[in-house]
Amino acid sequence: MFELNKDITRFTTFGLPAKAAYFAEYSSPEELKALTLTPEFSENQVLHIGGGSNLVFIHDFNGVILHSAIRGIEEYSKNEEEVFVMAGAGEKWTDLVDWCVERGIGGIENMAGIPGEVGAAPVQNVGAYGVEAKDVIHSVVCFDILTREKITFFNDYHKVKNKSENRLGFSYRDSRFKHEWKGRYYVLQVSFRLRRSSLAHNLEYKALKKFAETLDHQPSIKEVAEEVVRLRDSKLPDPSKTGSVGSFFKNPIVSRYYFEQAMLALDPDIEYYPETRLNENEPEMVKVPAGWLIEHAGLKGMRIGGAQVDPKNALVIINTGNATGKDVETLARSVVDHVRERFAIALEREANYVDSDIKVTILGSGTSKGVPEVGCLCRVCRSRSNFDHRLRASALVRTMGLDLLIDVSPDFRQQALREDLYRVDAVLLTHSHYDHVGGIDDLRPFCAHRNVPIYLKHDVNDDLHRRLDYCFRAHPYPGVPTFDMHEIDSRPFFIDGVEIIPIKVMHGSLPILGYRIGKFAYITDAKTIDEDELEKLEGLDVLIINALRFRPHFSHLSIEEAVSIIKRIKPKEAYLTHFNHEVGLHDELSEQLPPNIHPCYDGLKLTIK
Repeated sequence: MFELNKDITRFTTFGLPAKAAYFAEYSSPEELKALTLTPEFSENQVLHIGGGSNLVFIHDFNGVILHSAIRGIEEYSKNEEEVFVMAGAGEKWTDLVDWCVERGIGGIENMAGIPGEVGAAPVQNVGAYGVEAKDVIHSVVCFDILTREKITFFNDYHKVKNKSENRLGFSYRDSRFKHEWKGRYYVLQVSFRLRRSSLAHNLEYKALKKFAETLDHQPSIKEVAEEVVRLRDSKLPDPSKTGSVGSFFKNPIVSRYYFEQAMLALDPDIEYYPETRLNENEPEMVKVPAGWLIEHAGLKGMRIGGAQVDPKNALVIINTGNATGKDVETLARSVVDHVRERFAIALEREANYVDSDIKVTILGSGTSKGVPEVGCLCRVCRSRSNFDHRLRASALVRTMGLDLLIDVSPDFRQQALREDLYRVDAVLLTHSHYDHVGGIDDLRPFCAHRNVPIYLKHDVNDDLHRRLDYCFRAHPYPGVPTFDMHEIDSRPFFIDGVEIIPIKVMHGSLPILGYRIGKFAYITDAKTIDEDELEKLEGLDVLIINALRFRPHFSHLSIEEAVSIIKRIKPKEAYLTHFNHEVGLHDELSEQLPPNIHPCYDGLKLTIK
């Protein structure tokens, strides 16, 4: 059923060398359901891919890769004006465009030449030359891996029950499939609402308007499709000849306030375009061309290994023939750093990194007072060793191209500066005690171009709305941090395809959350853990768990109690955190612990393969 150690280089347009531990194609929902019932699927990280036109494999993928081979294109309903076309997710997008053009069906000709497969259209909200997928998609048929049933999501204009739940959430190069739905719903088929007309109508885009003016007639959809392909070929490398993912970075959309106060101060000539506001309560936003920023930072042609910023189009990173995923990652990071330094904006990737490794950085390993404690003259607090200096507890988890922050301690600003942290994709909060949320206001820099998603329990959300009411007002003060709050419970959920499993633990009498991501788990402020929750921690490679001190405490695990839980769970390695100064010197504590149990320290970096 699965191919082992499969070379998947040809399944991406970048052509970076990579293998998958397990690989399978399916040609029907029934075959997909059978695959989801296998041990390989349940015991490994899973990635569902299409044409690979936006994937960058950093290295081999130590998990399961699934690819749709569901094909077929048909008209399934029509009237004099409208034509509904259903296409399988495994169809090439260019084949769908050609199929429609040949039959005189208009609406997607402006998106001719876009690489990839049909299943990616609603995920990426692909678009070009004035038309986006959201403008023509009618519905999307998906497979829900949790219920193992088919479900249909309709576009916003379609009247259905529970409309808000089925809304696809389209925005610029974005949809819910890229965020909370990623990893749960696999696209099977896409239905498009098009028109029966061989004449082109979407000609507002500047280049197409100019093209139409050169003709002595209204252009046909075939002429527009051919012109679009010609324009694309003049701007973007041919993926059949030069590996790339097309546009590597998104065009930043930032608040007008930030743009005028921060960016224009560095360069008054920065190009920008006003964004349309949906309502007057939304802040004014502007779009800045990423290609302009990269080019004016002097980065055209910049090269690291086999990866290069395209000398013709600064928005594109190309494979010169022998690039590796690490080459691309290093070059992209260098581009981001140069643009940050020059224009005070962190570019976001349109390309998706595929990195199954889980990289953990301990930002802080201390308890609520930190170490050294203020006013204390004990030998630990007077120690000059960096291992004995502990900021309040927090951790950064990097996997699949995401930067996930667990808790935002009052020391977050200092921690972020130390680690040169310039992006936070989401925040996971364990509970609302000040030593775990006191640095939330310092997330301001990460909110310049979007609301930062925060995942938290209902009671924590209520508490933060009271404490940080200025962040949630209808008309917030310019520059305050802004968030998208996602209430969770003990059920698993997904962040951009990464499964997060909450672990309910008791902090004395207060229920709080720990989190499991793959074969890594992070728990802090626990005193007791029920048996059902302990079962969620089986099969871990690395567990990080709190251990306040040697003496018992009414709401925190002692070192002895933490070691007992570790022996019960049996992770390959375990690390203790959330210490106060009573644990003694770091080196002395290390010698007292079993061989596979270690004390955390600030700046500790771990990699879970």
